[in-house]
Amino acid sequence: MLELNGQFETFTKNKNKMKTVSLSGSPRASVGKTDANALRVKGRVPCVIYGAGEQIHFSADERHFKNIIFSPETNLVEVEVEGKKYQTILQEAQYHKINDKLIHADFLLVSEDKPVTVQLPVKAIGQAQGVKDGGKMTIKLRKLKVRGLVSKLPATIDLNVEKLTIGKSISAGDINIDGLTVLHPKNISIISVQTTRAVVAEEVAPKATTAAAPAKAATAAPAAKK
Repeated sequence: MLELNGQFETFTKNKNKMKTVSLSGSPRASVGKTDANALRVKGRVPCVIYGAGEQIHFSADERHFKNIIFSPETNLVEVEVEGKKYQTILQEAQYHKINDKLIHADFLLVSEDKPVTVQLPVKAIGQAQGVKDGGKMTIKLRKLKVRGLVSKLPATIDLNVEKLTIGKSISAGDINIDGLTVLHPKNISIISVQTTRAVVAEEVAPKATTAAAPAKAATAAPAAKK
């Protein structure tokens, strides 16, 4: 953890509200492996919405998942099926073992008054002082598991790394966002700056030069007497 004046600095800014993207779905005529395979042949993805008691089975065009799955941010998904809209969040996506194509998606119905658990991407803000000094910054956790109300969820977890020096790190316990709970051990490292070989070489070089100087003087002394 990075300690400043005996207290842990709050790195996170919660200004980038989670966006909402739309997905249009069609109800499935039947639920089963045969029907699911037939949908996939047509370029559609079998999906389900749960969390409202009865599950809602539908299919959606595979091309419309671009802003849902293939996005660096986590977004809310407004799913429309037969004219009815559902506010959801993607909970799980399944892919084909060979060609990695999307074959199924699970959505969780969300409401304003019930907290949800999501994975939010981590974004480093600024340039770390340790990097300026020759160190290397590493983002060890690309996504953080958090829990909170939908209204409190940001699109990304923005971490200010400007004061991060060599050998220091930002841990889960350093993150403080109003209304959110980080579901990781407090001591787990998220972003750190490590020493590089170049920095080590710079620190060793002056010592080597100092040690070599007396040896040269000792060699030159006898020559002077002659």
